[in-house]
Amino acid sequence: MGTENSGTVEISEPLLEEPSKIPESDSENIPDWKEQITIRGLVVSAVLGTLFCIITHKLNLTVGIIPSLNVAAGLLGFFFVKSWTGFMSQLGFSVKPFTKQENTVIQTCVVACYGLAFSGGFGSYLLAMDEKTYNLIGPDYPGNRAEDVKNPGLLWMMGFIFVVSFLGLFSLVPLRKVMVMGYKLTYPSGTATAMLINSFHTNTGAELARNQVGRLGKYLSISFCWSCFKWFFSGIGDACGFDNFPTLGLTLFKNTFYFDFSPTYVGCGLICPHIVNCSVLFGAIISWGILWPLISQRAGDWYPADLGSNDFKGLYGYKVFIAISLILGDGLYNLIKIVSISVMEIFRNSSMENNIPLVMEVIGGESSRLELEKKKCDEVFLKDRIPFWFAGSGYVALAAISTVTMPIIFPPLKWYLVLCSYLIAPALAFCNSYGTGLTDWSLASTYGKIGLFIIASLVGSNGGVVAGLAACGVMMSIVSTAADLMQDFKTGYLTLSSAKSMFASQLVGTAMGCIIAPLTFWMYWTAFDIGSPDSPYKAPYAVIYREMAILGIEGFSELPKHCLALCCGFFVAALAINLLRDVTPVKVSQFIPIPMAMAVPFYIGAYFAIDMFVGTVILFVWEKINKKDADDFAGAVASGLICGDGIWTIPSAILSIFRINPPICMYFGPSVRT
Repeated sequence: MGTENSGTVEISEPLLEEPSKIPESDSENIPDWKEQITIRGLVVSAVLGTLFCIITHKLNLTVGIIPSLNVAAGLLGFFFVKSWTGFMSQLGFSVKPFTKQENTVIQTCVVACYGLAFSGGFGSYLLAMDEKTYNLIGPDYPGNRAEDVKNPGLLWMMGFIFVVSFLGLFSLVPLRKVMVMGYKLTYPSGTATAMLINSFHTNTGAELARNQVGRLGKYLSISFCWSCFKWFFSGIGDACGFDNFPTLGLTLFKNTFYFDFSPTYVGCGLICPHIVNCSVLFGAIISWGILWPLISQRAGDWYPADLGSNDFKGLYGYKVFIAISLILGDGLYNLIKIVSISVMEIFRNSSMENNIPLVMEVIGGESSRLELEKKKCDEVFLKDRIPFWFAGSGYVALAAISTVTMPIIFPPLKWYLVLCSYLIAPALAFCNSYGTGLTDWSLASTYGKIGLFIIASLVGSNGGVVAGLAACGVMMSIVSTAADLMQDFKTGYLTLSSAKSMFASQLVGTAMGCIIAPLTFWMYWTAFDIGSPDSPYKAPYAVIYREMAILGIEGFSELPKHCLALCCGFFVAALAINLLRDVTPVKVSQFIPIPMAMAVPFYIGAYFAIDMFVGTVILFVWEKINKKDADDFAGAVASGLICGDGIWTIPSAILSIFRINPPICMYFGPSVRT
């Protein structure tokens, strides 16, 4: 899930304003681009990429909220390589110095790898094709055909990821100079990562990094041990253990309001902005605290009272479709907003270029030093060029391979539909990359949903569901990887890393992700009951994406009574809330909830919202007591909690595969008078 910057975003070079955040001198030795990519760096990238893929899958299959792990990637990359060089030096071996350029390459490679665990659709559009999601919606549901089923398979998923994931990297490479140097887009996450990496490679920054790694390791150990301890009491099935602890009483527990002692969700609360966490809790209160209890009282009137809990003609249908309406309303508003901002900024920059003065004033002192440092960044960034013919021919070749391959994997998706998608994809990738540079909000999933609706409606009832979901994957992968690449170019620009090494590390990281992401998903698929409403791994977005595809074909005729009216109301509410956030002053808008975050608990439940709110309360109190300490270490503590719980997933999955069950079932129920 992206993070949103409130208010307008100024296009500037924030890292060039403070001496501690920039290259220290023109005489700094910058390694050749090939030397920036090392064997040790690739090994560390593969290890961290595997860990972060496991974490991303867990979050994707449970709540669908993915916090940014870029800081953790940079920090752990620094720690592992520094530990390795220190160990080898003590043994008397001569080792290459660890540079910030190598650190940047590792971070880029890791992010490219685990990014495919999200954009690969393992918790959304790919899983929406499986038989379990088909049965969950119901064989008799209009538009939900047994022929539109494709169960996960390790080989075809790897093939699919390989043929769609590299195109985004080639689509915008020729525009890197325009995006980074011409428009001077900030790419806030890329800028923050560059600031972090630059600080690591100073004396004071290295000391802080060591302390951050210490905190991360401490809370990783605590989280791992706690997750292990919880396992012993979780019993057989999904009704036992701390994950079902009625901390707020049995009545609220029935409406999913309870704290489930999850280090992952508490860590997400620490790392996500306060407004995101509060929006999630607000959405939980609106849905599970007010709306669903009221609608359930209309059973027998609005919908048949004897329906199962997962029947779309009953309460379950309201949960899914109202969540979809909020997501689409928020996505549509932000799409229009960011495209509008992008167009205005392009015209503004064009007019500014036409009025550049011919004579520049000679400046001295601090301004002159900053100008020289900026010139150094420009020179390094432009030194190792990536030829236009290479990017263009790469995109054409990959598009041709994908156009032939995609209909083989997904027969309803005809080759001419794939080709049309690739013809318009670079324009959409540019819009998304430009918008991400301005606002730090990638709308990859929104572009994917647009492709889903269009292709599903074009193909129709004879295969439209599978075709729409596959087209969603094509579009989402291209626009997501293109935005990630531009963000990494920004990081490389500010850390004096070669554009070639950034591009190469993205290619290597994507290749790793094409293997690691499906393999780590397969571990979950084999070990756990993925997609079941009663499982911890509900895969909430699988049902939502399949329903979107069906809606693109069938329309709204089969919705429960008054469901369409409620959906329209929440769709309009999402637009109005977003508009209100933009037109009110920052001191007011910072308290207005985000509709996209509100939508998540509508379908999943309130329990994770409680956990995330606990995390945000801890951070709020910490900031009040010692803001500097919170700023320095909150990200490390959050990453430790998330990583520790994620690492426990590996032994937990192994135990599950070998059918070794927890020995104790800790269960809570009402006391009974004898």
